[in-house]
Amino acid sequence: MVKPWYKQFWPWFLIALPLTVVVWTIITVVVFSQNSVSLVTEDYYKKGKGINIDISKEKAAKELHLKANITSVGNEIIIQFDKGEMQHFPAISAMFAHRTLPDQDFNQLITSDAQGNYRLTIDEPLQGPWFIELTPHDKSWLIQGRVNFPSESATVLMD
Repeated sequence: MVKPWYKQFWPWFLIALPLTVVVWTIITVVVFSQNSVSLVTEDYYKKGKGINIDISKEKAAKELHLKANITSVGNEIIIQFDKGEMQHFPAISAMFAHRTLPDQDFNQLITSDAQGNYRLTIDEPLQGPWFIELTPHDKSWLIQGRVNFPSESATVLMD
């Protein structure tokens, strides 16, 4: 006597294969829709125009012979600033941007001690590659570069 089709192994095995693909596809779509990565900026035209402004600000920093070395010790980030031809150490705005996690980006206004060291204490130590921009309050020049944290040895910006 032959069993009906629904009591046999092979029809259920053949149905299970495409069914698992459908289930995993739905799970993948749900996970990626909730955890999207914004690697491409939406206002790319404005960002492109801003690059030309950044280049002129970088040239202004090079003309003033400005440099910065960045190190980190635990939760403290130390920026050793070489003021070049400037008369004094200005208050600078330090912008830290993570490569792929824009919600972790932050901006901090910091002042120096007499030796030109700017110290920034944060809640948790930074990990991985970060893009850093240093500008004065009038935004007349720009020093920028990439630093891999933790960074016990000095990383030079604008060498």
